[in-house]
Amino acid sequence: MTARQRRRLARGLQYAVLVAVVALLAAAADWEQIAASFFQLDIAADMFPAVWTSFWNTIVYTVLAFAFGMVVGVPIALMRVSAFGPYRWFATAYVEVFRGLPALLVLFLVGFGVPQAFPGIQYPGGVYGQVAIGLGLTSSAYIAESVRAGIQAVPRGQVEAARSLGMSHTRTMVTVVLPQALRIVVPPLTNELVMLTKDSSLVFVLGVTTATMELSKFARNELTDTANATPLLVGGLLYLLLTIPLGLLARRLENREDRR
Repeated sequence: MTARQRRRLARGLQYAVLVAVVALLAAAADWEQIAASFFQLDIAADMFPAVWTSFWNTIVYTVLAFAFGMVVGVPIALMRVSAFGPYRWFATAYVEVFRGLPALLVLFLVGFGVPQAFPGIQYPGGVYGQVAIGLGLTSSAYIAESVRAGIQAVPRGQVEAARSLGMSHTRTMVTVVLPQALRIVVPPLTNELVMLTKDSSLVFVLGVTTATMELSKFARNELTDTANATPLLVGGLLYLLLTIPLGLLARRLENREDRR
């Protein structure tokens, strides 16, 4: 048997095992119970149009947190590669702390810890501001590391060429290095956007209202009211409506970057 024939046989066996596993699971499943628990069309229909408010809030929370993460993360990345020691130490500590803390804990600290430590403090936008800061702090640490990697991926020769033309270090970084670094890290930044979309489900810890709740909270409330899992399925499908296009965009950007 040739090597090609062995590969074809191994591939065929893998397909056969996969088909057998799927067939066994399909035969063992209680499809009537699954339909009754997850596919009640009348319950799904009753979720609309109210669910669109939560869907929109999920988008708004994601965009605000990502914007905050970019505004904070890019300067932190620049500090991480700075020749000035205290900048590097601060940026390193910032990244390690906010990458190490769970996003849920950061949200809780922003929503309840800071107001207790500083009585009378008011976040702009209320819950929206709390979410932007809470999720944005965690996001900014990951964005900072992505941007730092992008900066270090820019060929050193371009920096030397810019300096030889009389550009200062700051101007070289802002006009030559950073634009290229941001282009390099667009795919991981898109993945971070996907992660933020899912992390928006943690907003419930802040105590949201009907007007400010996001998809997962809305789905859980509907689950409690209907005693049926159909709302969870609808909520999951709406999350996929957001995350799958972002995932496809990230892969497309990665492929385009690989071809350069």
